[in-house]
Amino acid sequence: MDRIRIVGGKELNGTIPISGAKNAALPLMIASLLTADRLTLDNVPNLADVNMLVRILGNHGVDYTINGKRAGENGTTGRTIHLTAGEIVDTLAPYELVSKMRASFWVIAPLLARMGEAKVSLPGGCAIGTRPVDLLLMVLERLGASVDIDAGYVVTKAGSGGLKGAEIEFPKVTVGGTHTALMAASLAHGKSVVHNAAREPEIVDLADCLNKMGARIRGAGTSTIEIDGVAHLSGTRHAVLPDRIEAGTYACAVAMTGGDVMLEGVRPELFQSALDAIEKAGAVVTTTNEGVRIKRNGAGISPVDVTTAPFPGFPTDLQAQFMALMTRAKGQSKITETIFENRFMHVQELARLGSHIRLDGDCAIVEGVERLKGAPVMATDLRASVSLVIAALAAEGETMVNRVYHLDRGFENLERKLGACGAQIERVSAPG
Repeated sequence: MDRIRIVGGKELNGTIPISGAKNAALPLMIASLLTADRLTLDNVPNLADVNMLVRILGNHGVDYTINGKRAGENGTTGRTIHLTAGEIVDTLAPYELVSKMRASFWVIAPLLARMGEAKVSLPGGCAIGTRPVDLLLMVLERLGASVDIDAGYVVTKAGSGGLKGAEIEFPKVTVGGTHTALMAASLAHGKSVVHNAAREPEIVDLADCLNKMGARIRGAGTSTIEIDGVAHLSGTRHAVLPDRIEAGTYACAVAMTGGDVMLEGVRPELFQSALDAIEKAGAVVTTTNEGVRIKRNGAGISPVDVTTAPFPGFPTDLQAQFMALMTRAKGQSKITETIFENRFMHVQELARLGSHIRLDGDCAIVEGVERLKGAPVMATDLRASVSLVIAALAAEGETMVNRVYHLDRGFENLERKLGACGAQIERVSAPG
């Protein structure tokens, strides 16, 4: 199993091209099940999760071709994937596939909407919390489907007339539930209204693509979304929006190490709350036509308190990275996690590098230290793993990050992008 070796102490200077967003690409790919026509997606990142979903969709009968080079290579900005679900050959999503990637559970909505039935394995638990699917199933029931749990599978069927539009009110904001509502209601009979909808940019990206396919969706990006169902959807071409989490991660890295980096192709409004926090920490943030420039002149890092919240609040997917930045702040900072339980597993690994972090329920109290020291560390999940990379970039000596398959799920060419900006970082094969 590969590991990443980092020798810290190098400033980052240069340009980092931001890839397409994984959290947008996955639901967009799943939306290909809603039409028999070809859906072409541009700016798709080359990630383990994306490649796994391609295989999962193939199990349902989706034909696919992939072309394009790695993001940023020879001026290209990602891959193009052509997906054609001309005939759905199977409405079963088995445990051995769904268990490998939670987002694949979302196939239940387009399979039900188009075929009138679906049988999808429950995804099970998750390293960062239970992340239940009850609100996703509530959407299907509101639209008139029957939902039963049988031997670990969700078995759902539409009525004889298909799905029917309905009022859907979420008791709490849910990205997965909102994705499910958009896809299922697009082919339902009549009008649906989603209340307390998620407002994330990835929701807007899916709605934009569905509208290009012929859906009638209004209000995406607000807390109330209206969907007028249509009889069928067509193919289209759509570019995946830039990854705000990847951009925020590299912004934290530059603020941590010092230097001057242009995050190329990202839009600041996608992660403004994170940029505000990074600016308070002492970085200079400048928006240009090329993207967002992050610069720190070597002055100390200031402590900043953050609380995770649904968009447009501070993203939970940047909490670990920002905590890594705060380990070097001159003073105490408080990081409060409100979205997921068990999302402080990186704390013990950051402590191996010399950080001082105390946990108090859903809060982490971070006492900044003057220096970190390299050590062997173990990644526990996707965002936690990259927080260790950020800390290692500023640590004295060598850090070896193990279990980097977590990184490969969400960060395209991380070593190459950081290495091009001066980081001493390389991927090495584990002994044995």
